[in-house]
Amino acid sequence: MSTSILPSRMRRGALGAVVLSSILALAGCGSDDHSPRLPEAGTANLVVLETTDLHANLLSYDYFKLAEDKSVGFERTATLIRQARAEFSNTVLIDNGDTIQGTALADYQALVSPVTCSAKLATYKAMDAIGYDAGTLGNHEFNYGLPYLAQVTGTRFNVEGMPEPTAQPLCKGPDFPLALANVTSLKDGKTLYKPYVMLERKISGVDKDGKAFEGTIKVAVIGFTPPPILSWDKRWLDGKVDVQGVVEAAGKYVPMARAEGADLVIAASHGGFDSRTYSATMENANYHLAKVAGIDGILMGHSHSEFPNAACTTTDCNASGVDKVKGSLHGVPAVMPSYWGKAIGVIQYSLEVKNGKWSVVRDKTQVSLRKALLDAATRSYVAVDPAIGAVVQAEHASAIEYVKTPIGQSDFNLSTYFADVGDVSAIQVVNAAQADYVARYVAANLPAYKNLPVLSVSAPFKSGFAGGSDFTDVKAGNVAINNAADLYLYPNTVYAVKVTGAGIQAWLEKAAERFNRIDPALTTEQALVSSFPGYNFDMFSSADLSYEIDVTQPVGSRIRNLKYKGAAIDTAAEFIVATNNYRGSGGGGFPGLNGSNVIYASPDANRDVLIDYIKARRNLSYVADGSTRSWRFTPVTVAGPVTFKSASGKLAVATALGLTQISVLRDDDGSGKGLGVYAIDLSR
Repeated sequence: MSTSILPSRMRRGALGAVVLSSILALAGCGSDDHSPRLPEAGTANLVVLETTDLHANLLSYDYFKLAEDKSVGFERTATLIRQARAEFSNTVLIDNGDTIQGTALADYQALVSPVTCSAKLATYKAMDAIGYDAGTLGNHEFNYGLPYLAQVTGTRFNVEGMPEPTAQPLCKGPDFPLALANVTSLKDGKTLYKPYVMLERKISGVDKDGKAFEGTIKVAVIGFTPPPILSWDKRWLDGKVDVQGVVEAAGKYVPMARAEGADLVIAASHGGFDSRTYSATMENANYHLAKVAGIDGILMGHSHSEFPNAACTTTDCNASGVDKVKGSLHGVPAVMPSYWGKAIGVIQYSLEVKNGKWSVVRDKTQVSLRKALLDAATRSYVAVDPAIGAVVQAEHASAIEYVKTPIGQSDFNLSTYFADVGDVSAIQVVNAAQADYVARYVAANLPAYKNLPVLSVSAPFKSGFAGGSDFTDVKAGNVAINNAADLYLYPNTVYAVKVTGAGIQAWLEKAAERFNRIDPALTTEQALVSSFPGYNFDMFSSADLSYEIDVTQPVGSRIRNLKYKGAAIDTAAEFIVATNNYRGSGGGGFPGLNGSNVIYASPDANRDVLIDYIKARRNLSYVADGSTRSWRFTPVTVAGPVTFKSASGKLAVATALGLTQISVLRDDDGSGKGLGVYAIDLSR
């Protein structure tokens, strides 16, 4: 169930890492009998460093905008890692998944010019340049299918649909081992990867008299991925693998790691923490994982958030057992270092020898984040590590050339700056492409559904979560492949689902959770937009469908005047809705969408469908392709300002779109992220 790892210093080699012979080296091949006895009451520190949700952001570069973006990039994360290694004598570096997907470079290597078996994936080349000790897999590792995943991770899978493991080539993978405890093959019941890896390391400390000594420590790294991958990537995983609950898998393998002699057990669990009642299919199960005996620390991710975070106001951050200041769940150290290479997580373990074995001193163990952003006011960042760009420059250049390929023209700007308040300039063309694709398929292949109307939904995938640069903004003129990737951010595939009029109402009620409830009587500022993710704010953009969102009403009672072709929608009438595999399989928790009503699970990516549609149209116009808004807010007079955030300095964009009820309240929201505060007059 375990493996020993080559010393990190051998993997860092000539790239300038410090010599770690007395710090982080192989513990040898023998048993504990060959190790020197640990001095009783001796102390040491061991620092666990985490990266998570890199999403193939290797360089500080935005392939959608073809421009530098200093706020992201592993080349800056690498500098943080080197600084931490220089500061602390004993370190272990672990990646928490969602590593190989997320940029045009990643898609290029997976889908356009597939990386060969003998070549290492660019992401892993970059990671090996700094040297990792272990990693796990996130949900997005499965986006490209099992054969590709097996290839790029240098693994042989014993699953249906693939050759027998002995007939599979052993391809080039990362230099560090991957652990995953809760994904098993339906063919043999075994985990696809080792459930945990055991790192044996030399560690320096001092005895009770202050004299330096060197001892061996065993660190078990056990990995977990979100169980809903079975739904999210059903097209790749159905009938091939099973996924166990995080708590159940931990209950099986943590005792085994302990029995094998682990002094420290680190859970690399690609998920956030949800304090609601546990279920084996829970997406963010770490609140409950922390209750499993024998776990000494949890490395989190997936939620693209930060923990510890004293300013967090969510229910989960303030739940019983959560210390959002010190960074612990039920007393277990836990950390989540943002996403896209913006930070690293740091758990500084204080260790003491008790009865000849290492023991964690919990009250002296510290959790923190180290961020690439040094000063929000001046937007200054830590310097890049030049070694990273050097090893991926060829792949980077190829990806840039690919995304520059023109596919059409547009006479208007397609953006999401004001999608939250009704603009569909970047939504309508996606909806049209999906609807066209599904309608043609149904007409040719599904005669039982040929008379049903085909509608389409999409969401503003980039809606400012990461700041003012995190919006879709495709300028009028040439539309290239990178623009299509900006319009459709994820490598989803098209799904068609059959729903009733009542189902559409329920779908829209869920999407309307994007908004806070507004009190018309309040004279103070009220934020219009909630923490509900923008990528779940599905909207229609069809002349046949219209509806209102009444933000003065509670969640679940906001959709008004839902009409189809000018008449109140028939709740029993049936419709086909074009969407993506994430939504069609239950992603986002939309009522009635659980995979059971999917009538077509397409193998084609939404982005490719969009590219083909724009190629066929050749010329997009605002009148035909960007102005059909299906929804509006129910008019209401509010005593005080209703506010929302978008990129600073974009009022002219709203004006050009006819959104005359928008005004600027503050051009800088004070976050240092390039966001301004706008007001909307809901009475108009």
